[in-house]
Amino acid sequence: MEEALKTTAQKIASCRALTVLTGAGISKESGIPTFRDVQDGLWAKYNPMELATREGFSADPRLVWDWYTYRRDLVNKAEPNPGHIALVRIERRINRFSLVTQNVDGLHLRAGSSNVFELHGNINRNKCFEEDSVVEEWNESTVPPKCSCGSYVRPDVVWFGESLPREVISEAFRKSRASDVMMVVGTSGLVQPAAALPFEALEAGAWVVEVNPEPTPLSNHAHLYIAGRSGTILASIADLLEDAGGDF
Repeated sequence: MEEALKTTAQKIASCRALTVLTGAGISKESGIPTFRDVQDGLWAKYNPMELATREGFSADPRLVWDWYTYRRDLVNKAEPNPGHIALVRIERRINRFSLVTQNVDGLHLRAGSSNVFELHGNINRNKCFEEDSVVEEWNESTVPPKCSCGSYVRPDVVWFGESLPREVISEAFRKSRASDVMMVVGTSGLVQPAAALPFEALEAGAWVVEVNPEPTPLSNHAHLYIAGRSGTILASIADLLEDAGGDF
């Protein structure tokens, strides 16, 4: 483990561009359950397709809005954990740093990361159901509230069957191909197209390290796999970078 951490810190210290991909694992360490795990109690009886699709929202807007209100409350009670903070510390030492996340909780932004690409949106942002534009003010006389155009307001997250934001995913692929080091943290490696990003980086010649408690489909392809909690491992890498001052 010690040698793996040192190798990773050395690679990061000498790289020109670092891209980090994060998934639900890093959020789970802040106490935020995954989409499936959060379906407990009252919500256990509902099919995800009723709660996270355009069809489900059209059929029962109030149900879906209440579901996301419940999830927002969970997210807003959570705090960035040492893994989020460590990525901010690492970013300060790299000129070209990009953070691509599959998480919708906004914890990377709250921690202080600045160059963040949210592939699946942000649960604390809202948009018009019909026009797909971000909405910041609305008529609160209805639940869900209504946009000025008369359509319902919905969470600005990617639902099943929807495409990822074109500009965001295009930039994520570009950053992955342009990086010479890529770190993949807390993601199952099963959800496309995010799962393809490390392989894009590998094909372009990047050195790829994976940090995850359990192996994933990426593990045997990455140059290095470090098993463990992201908060502990990322903090150790940040410590090494700061202690060395770039001198290994």
